[in-house]
Amino acid sequence: MPKIIFHLSDTSVREVEVSIPTTVMQAAIYGDVRGIEAECGGACACATCHVYVDPAFVTRIPPAQQDELEMLEGVAADRLPNSRLACQIHVTEALDGLTVSIPDRQF
Repeated sequence: MPKIIFHLSDTSVREVEVSIPTTVMQAAIYGDVRGIEAECGGACACATCHVYVDPAFVTRIPPAQQDELEMLEGVAADRLPNSRLACQIHVTEALDGLTVSIPDRQF
């Protein structure tokens, strides 16, 4: 099972093993990871699952689609080049060890 590593804004780290198919957002919810609000339940409609993808993994994830790019325009924390919505990152075996950082705020 792939492992997702979450770096929280308080500097703690949570590792969550997940089965496939799932998304990084679902992994955070299943793993009780603080900082991923996921108010829309993964519908790409709220931007409260904003994460920063570790640069080593950015090219392993398909690029953001237009709806995700539009939602990223409204994130509460700084938008960076590696900003993504966790609900739009589908976990695969190739993403085992994926590391994401959670911003200090989602609202």
